[in-house]
Amino acid sequence: MKIKTFKGSFTPLELHKVRIVQKLNYPTLERRAEALREAGNNMFLLKNDDIFLDMLTDSGVNAMSDNQVSAMLRADDSYAGSATYFRLEKTVLDFFNKDYFLPAHQGRACEHILAKVFVNKGHYSIMNYHFTTTKAHITELGGIVVQFYSKDALKTKSNNPFKGNMDLEKLEDFLSKNRDLTDFVRMEAGTNLIGGQPWSLENLVGVHKICRNYNIPLILDASLLADNLYFIKEREEACKHLSIKQILTRISDLCDIIYFSARKLSFSRGGGIVTSVKEFHEFMKPLVPLYEGFLTYGGMSVREMEAMAVGLEETLDEDIISQGPLFIKYMVESLDKLGVPVVTPAGGLGCHLDVKKFLPDVDSHSYPAEALACALYLISGIRGMERGTLSEQRDENGVEEVSDVELLRLALPRRVFTLSQVKFAVDRIYWLYQHKNLIGGLKWVEEPKVLRFFYGILEPSSNWQELLIEALRKDLGTEE
Repeated sequence: MKIKTFKGSFTPLELHKVRIVQKLNYPTLERRAEALREAGNNMFLLKNDDIFLDMLTDSGVNAMSDNQVSAMLRADDSYAGSATYFRLEKTVLDFFNKDYFLPAHQGRACEHILAKVFVNKGHYSIMNYHFTTTKAHITELGGIVVQFYSKDALKTKSNNPFKGNMDLEKLEDFLSKNRDLTDFVRMEAGTNLIGGQPWSLENLVGVHKICRNYNIPLILDASLLADNLYFIKEREEACKHLSIKQILTRISDLCDIIYFSARKLSFSRGGGIVTSVKEFHEFMKPLVPLYEGFLTYGGMSVREMEAMAVGLEETLDEDIISQGPLFIKYMVESLDKLGVPVVTPAGGLGCHLDVKKFLPDVDSHSYPAEALACALYLISGIRGMERGTLSEQRDENGVEEVSDVELLRLALPRRVFTLSQVKFAVDRIYWLYQHKNLIGGLKWVEEPKVLRFFYGILEPSSNWQELLIEALRKDLGTEE
């Protein structure tokens, strides 16, 4: 819903009321500096007690609706054959218009099962853009990830409404030469690593047509599908007259397999895989009890399954799925007006700072996006998430793979933050941009070989954090 103000300015309007609150803690500057050292300059290793506004992710931290919470009370807590599972199964299959559903404890578990079944050593997995865990599962099995993103995908400053599109010409050309060495084509709804940018329904139709011509499975990562549905309805002229359900059905009918993390889609926890291809279902089915749990719970709590079912139904409500994108748009446009480099147009998931323009003098090998995340936490208590070279992995020879973009993602979990908290974040980011020349890089102390950004330990490459603290005290005095 769009409501005009008398002044004509854009202000997102919360279409919900707050009934339960959770107290936040604003740690002192001294404590933040100490906590950052204890965490090895890794945002994932910070303790929640030391965080003011947690913008690390929207995964599993979105606020549930009253209907979701109440549904959890009726859960049937059975190991096998739970009535809760069959309610969820019916909802999921109706939602996606598919025939078979396999439950899993989260999206990463779905990726594991899909990789086990479909990835072959030395074969290609084609994507509009990769995601960290997806790529890790594929490369762990000897597969090769190939990306055919749109020409504007890596342009952080753009007015292209669908930067998440697949490059159809490159896809066609590659499959014409490598059809027998290609395992599948994967589309990610809301390309996470390049700013939560959506793709159009028209583009998905084109991808589907090419996949059919070469008999290649088309797989959809629907974790961020809610945002992509909203953007298609909002930005794609041919879809403006369609309901969210109609758009969803058209998307589902184009894909052979859809998997999702309910930590994002449905604002609950869990995940699942759906398909109408019986052969695919039978290939994947044995892996659920092997890795996840029995077929009627798949590693999920029955309470979360009840919440997921309601959350999926609520995803069809445009007023509900518009809240995230509208608040993100407000934050992006507020920073853009102040001259702070951000990814445009505003995408889903969160506001993304363009670190290469924010910190042009910090080399990618010094992990500028994580350094900026540390700097922002230090001066505000806000935790963001690096989406750059630190999130990549070294190749088989130990050579650093430099990311296409360096972003600091500030996720806005749905229905969690107030507008005043968003304004506080904008203020502190603006201050940081005025003092960007003080920020330096990071270097490894302990570097894991796989998914290093989750638990690696780093340290500043100079005393730049002390200089930043001095500047903050000088400008804000006793407040800090």
